Amino acid sequence: MKQQMILSALVAVFATLLTVGVYQMATKSFGNRQVRVEHVSGMPAQSALYTLDENGNPVPLDFTTTAEKVMDAVVHIRSTQARTSGDESNPFGAPDDLFEYFFGPRGRQPAPRGTPRPRIGEGSGVIISAEGYIVTNNHVIADADDIEVTLHDNRNYKATLVGTDPTTDLAVIKISEKGLNALAFADSDKMRVGEWVLAVGNPFNLNSTVTAGIISAKARNINILREQYAVESFIQTDAAINPGNSGGALVNLAGGLIGINTAIASPTGSYSGYGFAVPSNIASKVVADLIEFRTVQRGFLGITIRNVDAALAREKDLKVIKGVYVDSLMDGSAAAKAGVKKGDVIVEIEGQSVTTNPELQEIVARRRPGDQLKLKVNRNGTEREFSVTLKNQQGNTELMARSEKEDMLLTLGIKVEPVSEATAKKLDIPGGLQVKSIGSGPIRRHTQMREGFIITKVDGRKVSKVEDLTSALEGKTGGVMIEGRYEDQPGDIYYALGM
Repeated sequence: MKQQMILSALVAVFATLLTVGVYQMATKSFGNRQVRVEHVSGMPAQSALYTLDENGNPVPLDFTTTAEKVMDAVVHIRSTQARTSGDESNPFGAPDDLFEYFFGPRGRQPAPRGTPRPRIGEGSGVIISAEGYIVTNNHVIADADDIEVTLHDNRNYKATLVGTDPTTDLAVIKISEKGLNALAFADSDKMRVGEWVLAVGNPFNLNSTVTAGIISAKARNINILREQYAVESFIQTDAAINPGNSGGALVNLAGGLIGINTAIASPTGSYSGYGFAVPSNIASKVVADLIEFRTVQRGFLGITIRNVDAALAREKDLKVIKGVYVDSLMDGSAAAKAGVKKGDVIVEIEGQSVTTNPELQEIVARRRPGDQLKLKVNRNGTEREFSVTLKNQQGNTELMARSEKEDMLLTLGIKVEPVSEATAKKLDIPGGLQVKSIGSGPIRRHTQMREGFIITKVDGRKVSKVEDLTSALEGKTGGVMIEGRYEDQPGDIYYALGM
């Protein structure tokens, strides 16, 4: 043992002397020369993260190229709605304090009652055509009297409204410019849960912000759209989305547009982990309809549905625990005419498996009246197939463009209907058109008209139906005098309107 300790000590002394000798030799060799230390950029470690392409091949996970490609096609939208200081209603559907949280303070300087105090909203949009067509959310531009678009390179334009679809919360606007960088729609059906995506928009006025995340889920229904025929089949993502991102782009790593960012699930109003986007396969159809027809061509099966789960399967003695249960059918509906019955469970559409209401609604929303869909249903344990020809809301297969009459009312910003006989008799008037709602347009901008006003004359011409109103205003320029009554106010009321 003692000999081993002595031997170890001798080895240690020898190693020390050898190290000192080598150091001295190196010092003599190099003298006072400086040793250059090189820093190498572009090492493989900078692209060490990989993902798989659609063919299963590994590719570097790099967001820079995608971000550069997308940012030029995402715009900032500023929408302004004229209102009076006496009108405390919020046109964007949120209380004042929530509105200010989303969009910032609007100024509280005292103003005489009746003087204009505009409401301003901020959002995003995506250029989908080099000719200036832009898709955004309906809630970004709803009831706006003025829409202003700022491009990524700071060019600024006034935009015109092409059309809106509240049932999907989408809208199309247009600017007078050509040769713009545009994004192409990608196939949202091909996107899988877990794939990387980028969200691009203008949250909190931070222009051209890019965030990354994955697809967390598909075909989500979060019940935020209050329209009768609302379609909610959102792509859910954990890419950070905040107020101001609405209407912006959700893209895949190739820079293809797979969704329009629309909403967040949050207890605070700010990002808490989940954002929701309208799938591109719905958005592309809505955009095409609005550009071609100025209104959405919606096809209907004519059924009421609910998700099948274990509880419903037990209650109804169903033979399957996945699918969409047909709760009822409208008389003469497309599904009823094809042979679908109450109690059927729809398990496939066009060869695609459906397990939830949003999945079915999304597939149908991408079709027009007159299109045929192949349905597979489970009826008492037996599968049956049906070919259904979709119908429009009027019960036929025609494609309906917005009429000149509807265009005139849209220009005015009002919805009207003939006054009831009882009201006309009560007010001792021969008839008229009662204003049911007032949106953006010259009526709101230039008059103090309230909902409920009954239009009886336009420039002295009697008005009792919509055709009378549109005929009286057709080709008009300059000033127009609108005469009418309120149920709760005596005497005739006059409003001067500039066309």
